[in-house]
Amino acid sequence: DAAGIARKCAVIDQALQRTAETLLGEHAGAAVAVDPATGQVLAMASSPSFDQNAFISGMSHEVWNTLISDPRRPLENKAIQAEYPPASTYKIISAAAGLEEGVIDENTAFFCPGFLKFGNRTYRCWKRWGHGEVSLLQAMSESCDVYFYKVGQELGVDRLAWYAKAFGLGEPTGVDLAHEAAGLIPTAQWKKRRIGESWHAGETLSVVIGQGFNLATPLQMAMVVAAVGNGGTRFRPQLVQTIRTADGNILYESQPEVVGKLPVSDKNLELVRQGLFKTVNHRHGTAWRSRLDGMAMAGKTGTAQVVGRKEDDTDGDEEKEDPLKDHAWFVAYAPLTDPRIAVSVIVEHGEHGSSTAAPIAAEMIRFYLSGGQPKTGS
Repeated sequence: DAAGIARKCAVIDQALQRTAETLLGEHAGAAVAVDPATGQVLAMASSPSFDQNAFISGMSHEVWNTLISDPRRPLENKAIQAEYPPASTYKIISAAAGLEEGVIDENTAFFCPGFLKFGNRTYRCWKRWGHGEVSLLQAMSESCDVYFYKVGQELGVDRLAWYAKAFGLGEPTGVDLAHEAAGLIPTAQWKKRRIGESWHAGETLSVVIGQGFNLATPLQMAMVVAAVGNGGTRFRPQLVQTIRTADGNILYESQPEVVGKLPVSDKNLELVRQGLFKTVNHRHGTAWRSRLDGMAMAGKTGTAQVVGRKEDDTDGDEEKEDPLKDHAWFVAYAPLTDPRIAVSVIVEHGEHGSSTAAPIAAEMIRFYLSGGQPKTGS
């Protein structure tokens, strides 16, 4: 019976999807865009890609071996399966946790000389010469590590983990795709159970800036920034809009599915949003170069260490000699009020979120909000 054959209609915006794939180009990484008001997935690109028709028409052993041995992992849907340290994008959660727990407020200031000595180690800020005296909004917009080290010292790993999980990290988002990764949010109990060792206070300093054991997928971070932008509502990301029979009868029509609420007051969430706005729109913000004319975008850069914790971390623009370059993150939403799009971009070994990932996300947002108009001017 032809009427019994169902057809799925996706919510993906095809023009935005093509734009995301083009912007990623030859980079290994992923770009995800969602509607903050519904959770619908507008674009989900993973790079490098491969010709899926080859699995139908057949491929040679040589082609197959090339695919499975490629270090850029083309067979992996990086948007939902690749797990990365969220780096400084995690400071969104650290700031919210610090505010809610009363560890900091809008006026709390710490002095950043470029490092923090703790125990027998020196934990560096990405800005070697330091930020000086900084309060919350400056710490977020300029991504001051020392400020957040101090927040982490007061919070501890378990309180921080509670907020991270309440933001949706550490578990699958529930998107209707197979093999979605859960990411990882560490706790003292997790380390004891998994590694057989007690948690060390110094490890919290890495975790609070999104390093250490922390892992997240690009889709998870897109949903985090979407919830911040929409006022605190967490949605399940959806890929299917309708399912129709061949003769047009609707079998299923998606509705926004709320899965949680951020445990953050309106006042504190607004402070976090102000910090994200300044990140993009203040001349000292780490994403200043990716601001959009006539479009109020808010976002957060991040630069994830590939191996260990180096001494010149995380959002700076200094060149590094290490051949294992850092991964570049940027998460953002726009417009500032009633946002219509939230984006998460990671570029593997792209070094700096400010210079590699942010321009991709900004162009995706500009393209979508301008109705798919091509970019003009230089």
